[in-house]
Amino acid sequence: MISTAQVEPGNARQRETSPTTVADRGGLLVHVTPAPLAITRAPGREPAAAPGTLRLRPDEVDAVIAIAARAPSLHNTQPWQFRVRGDTIELLADPDRWLRQLDPDGRELMISCGAALFGLRLGLRSLGLLPVTELLPDLAQPLLAGRVRPVGRAAMNKAEAELVAAVPHRHTHRGAFTPGDIADRLLDALAADAVAEGVELLLIDPSDRPDRNGLMDQLVRLVVAAAAEQRANPEVAAELRHWVRPPGSMARDGVPARSIGRLPDQPPPRPTGYDRRGQPQDRSDHPPLPPRLPQRDFGQQGSDQPGSVPPSATAVLSTVRDTPTDWLRCGQALNRLLLRAATRWVFASLQSQPMESPQHRREVRDLLGLAGHPQLLLQFGRSNTAPATPRRPHAQLRAD
Repeated sequence: MISTAQVEPGNARQRETSPTTVADRGGLLVHVTPAPLAITRAPGREPAAAPGTLRLRPDEVDAVIAIAARAPSLHNTQPWQFRVRGDTIELLADPDRWLRQLDPDGRELMISCGAALFGLRLGLRSLGLLPVTELLPDLAQPLLAGRVRPVGRAAMNKAEAELVAAVPHRHTHRGAFTPGDIADRLLDALAADAVAEGVELLLIDPSDRPDRNGLMDQLVRLVVAAAAEQRANPEVAAELRHWVRPPGSMARDGVPARSIGRLPDQPPPRPTGYDRRGQPQDRSDHPPLPPRLPQRDFGQQGSDQPGSVPPSATAVLSTVRDTPTDWLRCGQALNRLLLRAATRWVFASLQSQPMESPQHRREVRDLLGLAGHPQLLLQFGRSNTAPATPRRPHAQLRAD
């Protein structure tokens, strides 16, 4: 994989216009163009294999879907289904797993589906195949998020193989981070991954303005305020509780009870920094580490995380526009950069609460001076543990 991936002009397109095609040429380097044809077909008919495409065996389809199904999603709802049509794997949003109270516009639903679309692309790369992806290819099927099909062969490179190897242990991190800095070159690579998918990962540096402490403190206040509003809304609170699994639950979706560890609503005093061996060091001549943003408590009592190490970096994923196509691109970027981080045992916590309120989302945009639209707020840190996240059985994932 090339960390300086390029994006062709005209990457974000409105849903009401032509579909968009994303071709992975020579790996996961993306090229975005308007789709040359409107891909609409009669329901139930399998499209014939286009010239240059490759048929997938049933076991290959299963392997690709297994990688896609490990994608991150809002509260581990896994809101997707897969349908095979000839040489093509289609990804559909599952309306039964749409959190309509929390996400009435379906923005986070589409971000989750975008993450699974990247998983389909990576799954084809694991087979040595080059994928082409169509985003929102059929306006008559609003739940059809995208189509992915192979169009050629090329061996995986080392970086892609690392991404595939990270799939089983990549997870959204809700617990305490462990000591250890993150190399600047990794953060640069994560930013390049976002650009490759047509979005931007903006690293929030608390030292880049005179009110550096105030910037993070204001983000904390926005997260706390948004969380309080959600707790006060009985419909939203009930929806969140619905996706929390009790101890001992055998459910293959939702948030396991062990994953709910609530950090204090206010950031702890900034501790001493840590060197690359995890040893304390005096950082009096370094910018302070950002505070840990409050974690969602899902309406549960939870427990504070003792000895939590501050995150190494805080960032926001933003898009030029704010359409379903942009949300799908954001999801693809999210999965791609989280997998790259996981190759170095770096994980991210996601603070979705302020992004789920139009008012607080605008405040985040204004606070950070963004030209585009903030989609996700992330904090990165190291972790020595990789708890397995439950996944739905393969039989539940197929729509055909």
